[in-house]
Amino acid sequence: MQQAKVGHGVVSGTFSLDGQTFDVDNNIWVVGDDAECVVIDAPHDVDAILAVVAGRTVRAIVCTHAHDDHVRVAPALRELTGAPILLHPDDRPLWELTHGPAVAWDADLADGQKIEVGGTALTVLHTPGHAPGAVCLYAPDLGCVFTGDTLFQGGPGATGRSYSDAGVIVDSIRTKLFALPGDTVVHTGHGDDTTIAAEQASL
Repeated sequence: MQQAKVGHGVVSGTFSLDGQTFDVDNNIWVVGDDAECVVIDAPHDVDAILAVVAGRTVRAIVCTHAHDDHVRVAPALRELTGAPILLHPDDRPLWELTHGPAVAWDADLADGQKIEVGGTALTVLHTPGHAPGAVCLYAPDLGCVFTGDTLFQGGPGATGRSYSDAGVIVDSIRTKLFALPGDTVVHTGHGDDTTIAAEQASL
């Protein structure tokens, strides 16, 4: 059987919240085998995402949270691929800031849910704090976790904006992420990889 693998790209765009706009570079993460994959987040540019997909069948567009730099092109990507958009329901207020109430995602994510693709499985970890519906996706077979904007190289994601909470994000990281093996590679929403052990030492 084919081994699932992780595909990666980087794309530039903007992030807007609370009346401010920033230039940001987002990571594109795609997990699957040669035939099918899931896309983690949908930042900025559909063509850049499809370049990493490389012609495979997209089974789902899994959103780590609903800030606009992670979900802005999700409906367009759904239109092109036919894949459902998955989001934790606690992020509805943030989703609606970008897409309004008329455009919905397709299915809710839940803590502990497993998303199977290409011979591997991603386990959903609900990790609120950066956003109320923020999730991480743990792939034990691949030795990695996709943390969105919950955990970065150097510490937790930002919590100084609407719908975020510094105490909650630290609790999420300590209880959900630091329970993972120390050598687990952390694939972040922005910037470089790190490991669970490296961040345990610095938090």
